[in-house]
Amino acid sequence: MFTYIIRAVAGPKPDFPVLRSLKNRNYRLFFVGQGVSLVGTWMQQIAMSWLVYRLTGSALLLGVVGFSGQLPSFLLAPVAGVLADRWNRHRVIVITQTLSMLQAFCLAALVLTRSVTIWHIIPLSIFLGCVNAFDITTRQAFVVEMLEKKEDLGNAIALNSSLVNGARIIGPSVAGILIAAVGEGVCFLLNGISYMAVIAALLMMKIRKPVMPARAKNGFMRELHEGFSFAFGFAPIKSILLLLALVSFMGVPYQVLMPIFAGSILGGGPHTLGFLMGASGLGALGGAVFLASRKGSPRLGKTTPMAAAIFGLGLMVFSRSRLLWLSLPVISIAGFGMMVQMASSNMVLQSIVDDRRRGRVMSLFTMAFMGMAPFGSLAAGGLANRIGAPSTLLASGFCCVAGSLVFSSRLPSLKKELAPVYERRGVV
Repeated sequence: MFTYIIRAVAGPKPDFPVLRSLKNRNYRLFFVGQGVSLVGTWMQQIAMSWLVYRLTGSALLLGVVGFSGQLPSFLLAPVAGVLADRWNRHRVIVITQTLSMLQAFCLAALVLTRSVTIWHIIPLSIFLGCVNAFDITTRQAFVVEMLEKKEDLGNAIALNSSLVNGARIIGPSVAGILIAAVGEGVCFLLNGISYMAVIAALLMMKIRKPVMPARAKNGFMRELHEGFSFAFGFAPIKSILLLLALVSFMGVPYQVLMPIFAGSILGGGPHTLGFLMGASGLGALGGAVFLASRKGSPRLGKTTPMAAAIFGLGLMVFSRSRLLWLSLPVISIAGFGMMVQMASSNMVLQSIVDDRRRGRVMSLFTMAFMGMAPFGSLAAGGLANRIGAPSTLLASGFCCVAGSLVFSSRLPSLKKELAPVYERRGVV
């Protein structure tokens, strides 16, 4: 069924500027397959957080599960970046998606047989985190290989973000209904089935063998060192990564505290959690569409720090709200800011890095965005146990705003340093 649906959308499509990267057949296949899979992924994420909260009632263990699932991205992303510059990226993604499918089926079996405990959840989260470290890094570097024109790269990144957040609207809402009706196990089962769509799409692609640059006889560690030296020796890349790491550490872990806001603060249940996460996804979808509609190649400007400030302010207001009708639009605004800051950072990095180093630089992007989140999840869970979830989120939002102000103060010098790079690469 998945193969039939995907084949139906593989033909030529009409030209709409905001959807221009969908003219590329391979990217269109990926877009459809990934769209199905991501709905399942968000369903699993919501089901996982609610399952942990139901089993333990502990904010700290919510943080521990988030930490264990995301820590591998911090530890393994640099290794994955070197390998993404060496290996066949298409083949790697097929393998990682298959392993993720098996993890979802394992969780479903444990929950549906009522044998699941927190000590099953943590190692399975670690396993998925290890898979994601390679999947996310390689997928970021693989986007350019799915496109016939590199001019479509920024649009493809923005559309991919819109896909993630379109699924973020549907997945949590469906998960909330299913959890209340039949329990978390069905969410894990449906997620496992959804992976078949993206695997089918990947297998249907016609990927030209990438032209890899001639390599000196460098060892693995030397290439790893070269990637770090290049990224952190160039102030614009370093500044983008540091702001992203700050926002990821301080702000993104708000998601692990959402069950507490849904249940204890707003007095709801799993459906409330689904609505909150769906509203956040709606705002993020708006942010992705906003970026996709912009013309020309992405350049570093005020968008990135302003988005970080919007995200921080949204979290601060949300932390004070005790009314669902107010919390929903506020968390939507926060979602808009988070997505624009993350996606614009991705777009700028990919526009200034050459293909030879793309895997390693995008591994540092993964390390900053996904890798710092587990430390933030653990810190947020521990701090929420001491001072409460609202005060924790208020402090998190304040730090995001402060980071955006520091970045803005350095923006003129960063743009000046980037000018010759843009001219050399023809970015207009």
